[in-house]
Amino acid sequence: MTSADLFEGTAGHLVAGVDEVGRGPLAGDVVAAAVILAESHPDGVTDSKMLTPERREVLAERIRDEAVSWALGRATVAEIDELNILQASLLAMRRAVEALPIQPSLVLVDGNRLPKWPYEARAIVKGDLTEPSIGAASILAKVQRDGEMMALNQQYPGYGFDRHKGYPTKVHLAALEQLGVCPAHRKSFGPVRRLLADPQVG
Repeated sequence: MTSADLFEGTAGHLVAGVDEVGRGPLAGDVVAAAVILAESHPDGVTDSKMLTPERREVLAERIRDEAVSWALGRATVAEIDELNILQASLLAMRRAVEALPIQPSLVLVDGNRLPKWPYEARAIVKGDLTEPSIGAASILAKVQRDGEMMALNQQYPGYGFDRHKGYPTKVHLAALEQLGVCPAHRKSFGPVRRLLADPQVG
């Protein structure tokens, strides 16, 4: 039994799951998705990190085709630097839910914090593993953000965005030191901030 099942009268209400991807990277937007699943949903929906890229793509297509409603939201690099990553992530989730063509009666949010909004909502730690709607949201957000990082790799070659998706791997940190900061980097994040303060630091 999921949390959605415990919601009184769930059968007559619309339950949305929401999750975000991209808190940890040094570059790129943070992307969120909100999904209202039909009673019957694709098999294998779970935390996107547990799936191969190929499986995520297949499931993402099915979710988009079969969901009652879905939408994406984001917070930009500039907003991340202005607000901090936690507040930017909450903003991205709020925008995703607000963008749903069909508005939910209950929102299930992955994690332990809720955005400021008028929806009845519950925060569920590791909800992407237990709530299919949150798992579906994590898949859509991950596929969207990974695609955007592939595009950034074409725009800013040499950083390896297509491989590490902006996360602070050794390859990324070495490229950052060699090439410097590009417009896709989050200037408030430690390695980027230190490099901007002292280009000799790496």
